[in-house]
Amino acid sequence: MGAGGSGRDLLRVEGLSTRFFTEEGQINAVEDVSFTLEESEVFGIVGESGSGKSVTALSLVDLVESPGRVTAGEVWFRNAELAEAVADDHPDAVDGEFVDLQRVPERVRRSLRGPSFSMIFQDPMSSFNPSVTVGEQIAEAVEVQRRASANPRSTRSRTQGYGLGRLLFDTVVPTRSYVSAQSRERAIDLLDQVGIPDPEERAEEYPHQFSGGMLQRAMVAQALAGDPDILVADEPTTALDVTIQAQILNLLDDLQAETGMSILLITHNLGVIARMCDRVGVMYAGEVVERGSLDAVFENPTHPYTQGLLGSIPDLEDPAPRLQPIEGSVPDLVDAEMGDRCYFADRCPKAMTECLDKPPEFAVDGDDEHAAKCVLADHDYVESEALPADYFASPLEGVGEDDREGRAGGAGGESGETTVTTDADTVERNR
Repeated sequence: MGAGGSGRDLLRVEGLSTRFFTEEGQINAVEDVSFTLEESEVFGIVGESGSGKSVTALSLVDLVESPGRVTAGEVWFRNAELAEAVADDHPDAVDGEFVDLQRVPERVRRSLRGPSFSMIFQDPMSSFNPSVTVGEQIAEAVEVQRRASANPRSTRSRTQGYGLGRLLFDTVVPTRSYVSAQSRERAIDLLDQVGIPDPEERAEEYPHQFSGGMLQRAMVAQALAGDPDILVADEPTTALDVTIQAQILNLLDDLQAETGMSILLITHNLGVIARMCDRVGVMYAGEVVERGSLDAVFENPTHPYTQGLLGSIPDLEDPAPRLQPIEGSVPDLVDAEMGDRCYFADRCPKAMTECLDKPPEFAVDGDDEHAAKCVLADHDYVESEALPADYFASPLEGVGEDDREGRAGGAGGESGETTVTTDADTVERNR
């Protein structure tokens, strides 16, 4: 588990919303998301596939591609140097040492990638260029940061005027190279830092010559090229076996303790959350439905969705009882179909008439640090106000058997149940 934050906010996300404008309609991928990230803290975001976790991460680093865009919200990043640099031209974007990254030009946000924000993507094999050696690709990331470090807030590009013409010239002329010898040496050091054996030899190999775990380590090395303040780790253990998962998590834990960087950890695995995080936000249908310290959320879950996730963890002391998965599936987030209500109501075993209205965020037991977007955080369940079991049922008359099964499966798999995974042993050890 992380060493705990300093109590000093490094990032404040307030009311962040991201939409995708498609032919099928507007997709509300991220809906009014708010959270803070402290210095030297590991903050986890957990939820089912399709809940908006990865889009939230991409929105922070300005990597949402068309037809998506951030439509609302503020992302306040504490950086005194940046605040001083942009204060004259964008006074409304500065509040003391904090800068709202949504109110500054794109070139400013782009300049923060590497030295301030870095990201580990889900699939390292698709993130590396298969035709370039791993060491060369990491060295390129180092070189970009080196060239920009002399004037990181410059209005010029992050490559300090290095354009396509010069790149082609350096590529064609044998005696020239974009990447310096110093950057190549730094790349080897980074490979060594993340535990790659024989880093000098492995730096000359191509991505397909690395195992999945080794390539994930190489991606961590590339993310560290700019010594970032915030590392966004998007499903860093996906598709890795349990042993390699543990190695990657231990690596992140060690690097976080060594460098003091903050980590925003995106995952669908509750075991990873229990292993790594100081605080956690639970996402569902684009919203953070519950947030708080790891102990508060795991020991006193309040939102029925959080309760359902934790209730699907096997009991190591009594493994005989059947698990109770969350029935149904995550909605597809099309605006026209969402409605202005609690998005979990159609899957909730405690849905009441109040849930047909959008719930605000309530403090749990008077603790402002532990909050949930659920009326049950404000008062107890009232059975007489319960919605009928078939209230949200949609008529399927005239629909074939195959279509019926497809609708039941939805985004949650063939059975339509939650796809959040757990490592019961890890969760129990950390609860």
